Amino acid sequence: MPSKRTARIGALTVAAVCSTISAVVLTTPAHADTVHIHDIQGTTRTSPLAGAKVTDVAGIVTGVRTYGSSKGFWLQDSAPDADPATSEGVFVFTSSAPKVAVGDSVTVTGTISEYVPGGATSGNQSVTEITKPTVTVVSSGNAVPAATVVDARSVPNDYAPAGDTAASGSVNGLTLEPAKYALDYYESLEGMNVQIADARVVTATDPYTELWVTVKPREHATHRGGTVYGSYTSQNTGRIQIQSLGATADFPTANVGDKLTGTTAGPLDYNQFGGYTLVANQLGTLEKGGLERETTRKQSRGELAVATYNVENLDPGDATFDAHASAIVNNLKSPDIVSLEEIQDNNGATDDGTVSADQTMRKLIDAIVAAGGPAYDWRSIDPVNDQDGGEPGGNIRQVFLFNPERVSFTDRAGGDSTTAVGVTKVHGKAQLTASPGRVDPADTAWKSSRKPLAGEFVFRGQTVFVIANHLNSKGGDQGLTSQYQPPARSSEVQRHAQATAVNAFVDEILKSQKNADVITLGDINDFEFSDTAKILEGDGELWSAIKSLPKSERYTYDYQGNSQVLDQILVSPSIRRGCDLEYDSVHINSEFADQISDHDPQVLRFRP
Repeated sequence: MPSKRTARIGALTVAAVCSTISAVVLTTPAHADTVHIHDIQGTTRTSPLAGAKVTDVAGIVTGVRTYGSSKGFWLQDSAPDADPATSEGVFVFTSSAPKVAVGDSVTVTGTISEYVPGGATSGNQSVTEITKPTVTVVSSGNAVPAATVVDARSVPNDYAPAGDTAASGSVNGLTLEPAKYALDYYESLEGMNVQIADARVVTATDPYTELWVTVKPREHATHRGGTVYGSYTSQNTGRIQIQSLGATADFPTANVGDKLTGTTAGPLDYNQFGGYTLVANQLGTLEKGGLERETTRKQSRGELAVATYNVENLDPGDATFDAHASAIVNNLKSPDIVSLEEIQDNNGATDDGTVSADQTMRKLIDAIVAAGGPAYDWRSIDPVNDQDGGEPGGNIRQVFLFNPERVSFTDRAGGDSTTAVGVTKVHGKAQLTASPGRVDPADTAWKSSRKPLAGEFVFRGQTVFVIANHLNSKGGDQGLTSQYQPPARSSEVQRHAQATAVNAFVDEILKSQKNADVITLGDINDFEFSDTAKILEGDGELWSAIKSLPKSERYTYDYQGNSQVLDQILVSPSIRRGCDLEYDSVHINSEFADQISDHDPQVLRFRP
């Protein structure tokens, strides 16, 4: 998956490009004696007055946004109707800093619009807005309408209705059922003043001054305070994003397991970076939970420790080498073999044809030695320039890092960026035609994506085949709060083809040597319950070892309030059948605001 930082920066470059949809175009102004905010919002996700001009719509200002590309204010009717499906709040888009204050009683004349954050092709739901407004302040200092309490009791357990098949799976035209579905419930409050209390943080504060909490503390909770995402049909409905209308400097720096105690209140917005968001006028007080970074145990002399670690676009210009080295030495206890993902070339994102990463690796290895770790050696294959995806110019690739005092690498010439590694049988044993080598790099499955790196290692006289992967990212998938339910996961098409290719290669090894020790690992960019994982596992050729952990401990990444699996270590039957397999997802990054990568490393220990 692309890093959250990279994805967000890319999205911000197009944030000003908006999309509007008009369900109905009316040419006659709708007058204030008949039109209230709940009439504008209606009982579906799109306004029955979209495209119409409305006059003198009355309400109280509940929040003012003076920053970003979506300046404006939220307006709420102080005389609600009796229909729970109709929101009493609406956003007034002013484009420039609005000249109103919270508590102002105003009337607004303008045009009703449906704005789709991220554009229509994103699949996101739309936000009902009054645009091109003329605003009249009637009075100031009025009481703000009481905030609607959002809590475990009010949020339904079912996540979303199935979309209308006649509308390509969209839920936009369906009548809201806020007592039945969580997404309908949040939509029925769009633009309204809401509040939560004593909410636990389930995604740490990010560089964009936002965090995620849950209003359902028992919902799929981890022992460290997060919320596990365990299946496509078992959504975490209590998650909600928190932003603030206050100063950036005042926003709390929170880790998973911390709490926002007291009341957090403000308008409920919807944005392209996570959907429903409480934009707070009032922030609760941060209560630290004391979360600490995990440390795995040291492998014994007879155990082989194999790890995977996505180091998030590491290049020589980064300031994180010492921190990564400390993590490898102190938290991972210097594994014998480490598959590193997202190692960039020697000048990072500078796109000048450089593909070598020897300076990146030398800097990391020197930092590991300085941290008290072993003098690791490494193997990799430089990609063809700008052909493996990732940050343009960075030429990310997988690298084998290994401790030569504990394990040896079998070098066999012939592997390069475009030559496919094969499998032969020598004296009854499987053997790679090249080591290191790349798995079927010409296959279209690997277009603009990282090619798997295969190598042979020997530990205490036993050969272990290791295949390092970084599969296609989830970029382009529709979000969980999409208007299309269930949301489409278009990125799976390429990832499934990649998983098929990797499984076929493992099958070749096992056909040559049934009891071969094979490890396929890396940033799989998909869940342990996904079809990608099932394709990799095949008919028993591999098994995802993270499934040896309790479900509440299966996560390597934290995204939009969901602790989830993206990084995996899969093993062949000879390893799985052993009684000595031990797996550890070492939580040092994903739950913390001061992370050095957005992925947690994984460690497997076994006796070959």
